[in-house]
Amino acid sequence: MDLSAIALQGLEQANLQLESAVTNLASAAALSPDGSNVDTVDISAEVVALLSAKNQFSVAAATLRVADEVKQNAVNLIA
Repeated sequence: MDLSAIALQGLEQANLQLESAVTNLASAAALSPDGSNVDTVDISAEVVALLSAKNQFSVAAATLRVADEVKQNAVNLIA
């Protein structure tokens, strides 16, 4: 099990979730051809998705730090 690979996968998933939420929020600002606002996006759900992506980034970054510490400890044991 490679902790770094797991953390990188978490970063990728968080990035995908972030991009999806941002795209949905951007589409909420789109105007219909007659100039009226087309509001078909659940803003609260997208804010929750943004916060979830933020938490995923934080967890993945912490996992990378732990993976680095584990590798450093292994090197120290060998030396």
